[in-house]
Order: sequence, then C-alpha cells, then structure tokens
Amino acid sequence: METRISIFGDSITWGAWDPENGGWVAQLRRYFETNENYEVDVYNLGVSGDTTNDLLIRFNTECLARNRHPQTIIFAIGINDSQYINATDNPRTPIEKFQNNLVELINQAKNFSSNIIFVGLTKIDETKTMPAPWSPEKFYSNENVAKYNSVIKKISGEYNLPFIDLLDLLETNELEDGLHPNSDGHKKMFLKVKEFLLSSKIVQ
Repeated sequence: METRISIFGDSITWGAWDPENGGWVAQLRRYFETNENYEVDVYNLGVSGDTTNDLLIRFNTECLARNRHPQTIIFAIGINDSQYINATDNPRTPIEKFQNNLVELINQAKNFSSNIIFVGLTKIDETKTMPAPWSPEKFYSNENVAKYNSVIKKISGEYNLPFIDLLDLLETNELEDGLHPNSDGHKKMFLKVKEFLLSSKIVQ
C-alpha cells in the first residue's frame, strides 16, 4: 500500500549546504523512489529559518494537502528555536514556549497520522556560530542545542513517540558553516533516519 512521509523542519531539513545530493530528505526520497520494494512518497516540508512557531502556522494546511494516503509525520525542528538574540537570556523561542509548541504540534499531527516521529537536533561548531556569520546578532551554542534537544526527547517519551537522537552524530568537519551539515553530514543523517524507518517497520 502506498504511503507518504511528510517531513517538517527548517533549512537542515530543506537540504541547505548539500549541493551534491540535496540534503538528507532528498536522499531519503531517492532511496525509496529507486527501490521497487517500496511505494513511498517522501515530501520535504522544510523551510529555511523556521522555528516551531512558524511551523504551527502552516502545519495543518500542509498536512491536509497531503492526506490522500496514510502519512507518517516526521518533525525535524528546533535548532532555530534554540538560537538566542544578542544575549543568552533572550532566546528566539523561550524553552517553556518551545515545549508547549511541541505538544501542540503532536496534538495537531494526531488528526492526520498515528505514526509521528521526532528527529533530534545536531550539534554545531561554535567557532563559526558565535555569532552566526550571516546575522551577527544571532548566536547558536551547543549548550542551548542540547537543552532544546532534551526537551524534544522528553516530550517524545511522554507521548510514547519515537525519537531519533542525532546529537552526537556529526563531527565539526561535517558542518559546513558551523550550523548546517555538508554533504557528508547530510548523508549520515539520511542513513540514520532510513535505518530507523526500516528497522522499526514504519516502512515495509
């Protein structure tokens, strides 16, 4: 039976800084499209710069448009929420708000799917992201990334949802600009997510 995997996220989901293969989601799509054993459509719903606040604005509309077949919904969001503006006490999304947003995303996703998965955050290279070169008032720190990642893991556990932990997956030389994985990093993310989908029989 044909199924759909809708993957919601940010620029890392979208595939930034992977000119060779288009990012981990594009590689996942290519894998299933070229394997005749599966009838799987993978939709890349990553938007550069998105936080959980942004995703909540578009989530229902995006899901509804793709609900003609059973969906697996994957959330790969949160690294922009962990960003802080000018000072550590000025996070882009306060941690309590972030937690509430995740719960709301889960509640909305349940209207469309019983298969809901969270992909954890990837570490960053602080030598390049303190501040971010493209916006000097924005900072990404590994401390904040780990803190927000732990919230995703906690909420996933409370709702008995799968959580794919990527925090220790990438090396600093696999982070192109300090934040986004390069082609090698995206490949490692693809392999990790693909293995989970197959081993857990979400795709079979």
